[in-house]
Amino acid sequence: MFIDKSMVQDVITVDPEMSILAAREIMVQHAIRHLPVVVEGNRLVGILTDRDIRTAMPSAVLSTAEMSAAEQRLEDVKVRQIMTAKPVTISPSQTLEDALLLMERHKVGAFPVVDENGRLKGIISVRDLMRAFINVLGLGTPGVLIGIVVEEKLGQMKKIVDAITELNISFGSILVVRVWEEGKRAVFPYLLTSNIARVKKHLREKGFTLLDPMEWYLDQAPKK
Repeated sequence: MFIDKSMVQDVITVDPEMSILAAREIMVQHAIRHLPVVVEGNRLVGILTDRDIRTAMPSAVLSTAEMSAAEQRLEDVKVRQIMTAKPVTISPSQTLEDALLLMERHKVGAFPVVDENGRLKGIISVRDLMRAFINVLGLGTPGVLIGIVVEEKLGQMKKIVDAITELNISFGSILVVRVWEEGKRAVFPYLLTSNIARVKKHLREKGFTLLDPMEWYLDQAPKK
């Protein structure tokens, strides 16, 4: 799935010469945490986050008079002075998987989406990615996730699908991930049923090894 299908296209932006207090007010009004900073032609020059603004704000331990004086000084502080210039961006033609990997690598919560000329086309955040994957995985439909450990070889997925469809149960999605044992994979079907005991019994009778999804960790394999 491509970024342009899941990004927010109607993006709220700010000018680099806007005061940070005005930018903070925009964030509060629209309940957002990222403001792309653009110049003429909608060309991206930076991004301002709520963390940038919090860092620039005066300490809460100041007296009332000191706080007032500090906030008056902040009226003259411009977005360009605290924004992240030349932020990491992503292209509309890249995928959701690309965005996830970039977010993990750069430890950020959102990416401006720009075209080949540096013009802002949208923004995609962790929240947008979550919504997209919920839709892709069919998690909006009531169902149950089960785990099955199989050998890493051709034909295993078909065996699982055949075994479950024998029960006339539909699939919401299927994930395949690594496990602790070399030559094995964990398969996680999301099944559109509430009778999970029946499914587990049937799969065990077919010789499958089941895995409790609640014991699964992406970074640390569960114990045998």
